[in-house]
Amino acid sequence: MLHTPASFTPLMAPRSSPDALSFIFHNGRLLVREADLALPDEAAVTSLRLDPERLQPVGLLDDRYCQAGWVDDEALAPSGYGWRGLRSLFGELDEGLLGVAMRAVQLAEWARTHRFCGACGSGTALAGGERCFKCVNCGHMAYPRISPAMMVLIRKEDKVLLALHAQSAVQRFVPLAGFLEAGETIEEAVHREVFEEVGLRVHNLQYFGSQSWPFPHSLMIAFTADYLDGEIKTDPNEILEARWFGPGDAWPERVPHISISSILVDSHRPSA
Repeated sequence: MLHTPASFTPLMAPRSSPDALSFIFHNGRLLVREADLALPDEAAVTSLRLDPERLQPVGLLDDRYCQAGWVDDEALAPSGYGWRGLRSLFGELDEGLLGVAMRAVQLAEWARTHRFCGACGSGTALAGGERCFKCVNCGHMAYPRISPAMMVLIRKEDKVLLALHAQSAVQRFVPLAGFLEAGETIEEAVHREVFEEVGLRVHNLQYFGSQSWPFPHSLMIAFTADYLDGEIKTDPNEILEARWFGPGDAWPERVPHISISSILVDSHRPSA
């Protein structure tokens, strides 16, 4: 599963480093060298003429400083470089780098969208010792946005429920998923989303695992649950189709274990 590598250490304060790993973004797309997908070197980053506040500390990867930044104009890409969406780099970019890139894109977007206070409109500055922008006028504090989302694989005897989500980036049968509402627990969100999306009730929730998913800033929290009662009745605004998959059914094709979704499905896939 794609995640930040164990050799990574987060940093809150910027550093000066001539060999920094620079993750530069435009509209969520990463700047890479077209010939070999390498990150931009010092000369390429210098050519962008970024204001210092556009470069944010990310951390250390194998003791090498990592920073994140952004540009407003995609035409600023240096010669020989181009912009690539992170999804398109799955299986192409080194997994360690890609794991850090998935963290860096969220920090770059947070910095881009919090240059001004959301309460009074004044400018902001990085607070010392934490990942926070603080308003220079009213003191309002803004931390990186993280949007928790539940995911659940429902079991009924030897079958599991998978669905086609209407708003998914990929059209594939996957577990149910949805974002938490303000004031909800994860467990409450599971029960609500399952009933809203497919009209079922579940019980015996069991935590499975979690994964940061930067599209754009989600934290996926996965569960299994057992079917309790109800008949499948989908919300067409959310679910195109939902059905039970058992040992005798043709299951969705296997995909690389990039996301926790594929791991959750494969943990219940019948053996060949």
